[in-house]
Amino acid sequence: MLETKEKNTLLKKIIAIVLGFGPGIFAIGYTIGTGSVTSMIVAGSKFNMQLLWVLLISCLFSGVLMFAYGNYALITGETALYGFKKHFKQGKVLAILIIVGITFGQWNSLMGILGISSNIIYEILAINFEGLSAFKYETVLVTAIVIIVVFYLLMLVGKYTFFEKILVIFVSLMGVSFILSLCFVQPLSVDVVKGLIPTIPDVPGGKMLVAAFVGTTMASATFLSRPLFVKGKGWTIKNLGQQKKDSITAAILIFIISGVIMAVAAGALFYQGKEVTQVLDMANTLEPVAGKWAVTIFFFGALSAGLSSIFPCLLIAPLLIADYQSGDIDTNSKQFRIITFIACLVALIGPVFGANPIEIQILSQVFNVFVLPLVVLGIIMIVNSKRIMKGYKTSLFVNIGLYASLLFALIISYNGILALFEYF
Repeated sequence: MLETKEKNTLLKKIIAIVLGFGPGIFAIGYTIGTGSVTSMIVAGSKFNMQLLWVLLISCLFSGVLMFAYGNYALITGETALYGFKKHFKQGKVLAILIIVGITFGQWNSLMGILGISSNIIYEILAINFEGLSAFKYETVLVTAIVIIVVFYLLMLVGKYTFFEKILVIFVSLMGVSFILSLCFVQPLSVDVVKGLIPTIPDVPGGKMLVAAFVGTTMASATFLSRPLFVKGKGWTIKNLGQQKKDSITAAILIFIISGVIMAVAAGALFYQGKEVTQVLDMANTLEPVAGKWAVTIFFFGALSAGLSSIFPCLLIAPLLIADYQSGDIDTNSKQFRIITFIACLVALIGPVFGANPIEIQILSQVFNVFVLPLVVLGIIMIVNSKRIMKGYKTSLFVNIGLYASLLFALIISYNGILALFEYF
């Protein structure tokens, strides 16, 4: 009886910790979607753990940027784009460029996310109902329509806490699923260590994957939306310490979950000389090693990653526009409903044309890097203005991190341009 009580208490504590997670859960939702999963799996299958260093640096800079944007919001009470427009001479132009760039990247990503999620559901159904294989296109399309309609209807509920709780569930399921998958297959320890030494694979598609890695891990949407989610949480200047912990926790969890996904792909695919080109490739090679149960766990993790990203991707355009207009978002407004409806229609383009969602996803992540330098430059200017920050001085460590982030973002953007020239 006592044992049962102790177990219940422990379970309650774990649930409380998970549900107590702050705005960082949105950072994980934005960052580890099917874009990240796809990039990590393709990288792991092609290059083993060689790109682990890119992931580590991206997560380190992501933590610094989340912290800087969150602090700015708590100290000034303002959101990012509204602040750019209000405080800088060319702030309106900067803000509009950022809105267009991020919306383009996120809506492209949404196409890939919906395509991959629908394909995963189809593959799970096809395992159990063999007759479905003749109707792949129709099944995937109908599944995509059902998913996006359900998510649009959930969007109309329009409460921050509601979105947060749903994301907590999906992100938790995703993390557990991929960690369980790692129990079946692991890369060699020496390859993990080698992966921390900076090198870019000198093969076709190497530059593309590096850019995609940064595009998905250092996601501009994550940083720009942070002030809105910090405000949505009800945090004030009294929560500066909590905001710092939340940023660090989010960055660490992003690194761990993403690293685990890459490790699973390296262990299951790279050593067998197999690469990922289709959705089913992601899990099929686990089957000989661990059976259909492992395939189901892996698919479940990838599906949770996809579903955890749909909310943030649908939210991004209305969030940014509301941010630009006033710094506040009304999820019950007509503007919010129209913009999210347009995003839902855009999401269906990939499934309607039967495009390969893996390619769409990686390309969309590459496009995300081009707006990143503007987002980093904007926050550097803001947090170093004593007038805007009301006398609060940004530490030397944070400034070093921000300037290093800017340099890294510029290098990766240049790398992304080269990658796109190679691709097209």
